[in-house]
Amino acid sequence: MKKSQSPDAALGRRSFLRLGAGLAVSVPFVAAAAGCSSDDPLAEQANAGDNKNYIAGDGSVTEYDPADRGEAVQLSGTLFDGTEVSSADWAGAVVVLNFWYAACAPCRKEAPDLVELHNTFEPDGARFYGVNIRDEKATAEAFERNFNVPYPSFYDKDGGVLLAMANVVPPQAVPTTLVLDRQGRVAARILGLADKGTLKALISDALAA
Repeated sequence: MKKSQSPDAALGRRSFLRLGAGLAVSVPFVAAAAGCSSDDPLAEQANAGDNKNYIAGDGSVTEYDPADRGEAVQLSGTLFDGTEVSSADWAGAVVVLNFWYAACAPCRKEAPDLVELHNTFEPDGARFYGVNIRDEKATAEAFERNFNVPYPSFYDKDGGVLLAMANVVPPQAVPTTLVLDRQGRVAARILGLADKGTLKALISDALAA
């Protein structure tokens, strides 16, 4: 069932602190050769639902009514290839932001769906960015090669992008996926593993608005 709520900056700051503290747990990286097949132990862990080694979300979806979306997101950061990107660069476009890191089980599980959705909606003008919150470049790039990820990711180990978003709509879990409308406002948030059909509908709605 869809629900709406107003963004809460204070909650965002508290969520950022909890998220950062939880990510201090050391998680071993599974080699890229593991692939996205059913024998990927981290993907199996996500299926098991036992919430080990990552901050779990329950896949809950929050949609924000246009009147409740507040101001446009303001952020800037550096992609893993060194490119500087700010929210001003995607003015007028629908944007999907996915917060992830390589050893996160549900991040691995949802990666093929995100790739497919990117390939579906990129011709319509939707832009996708990952926000990697803990990996070094080599680890993140191995993940991207493994899953053939075609869109770039922010190198956000210092938490700059995460904090900017936490002041608007708190991510609260890894993964978190945000859909921004053409005005740069958060239209929807998925906490935890993103259901492909649900995310597809959220992106379609944002493009049609």
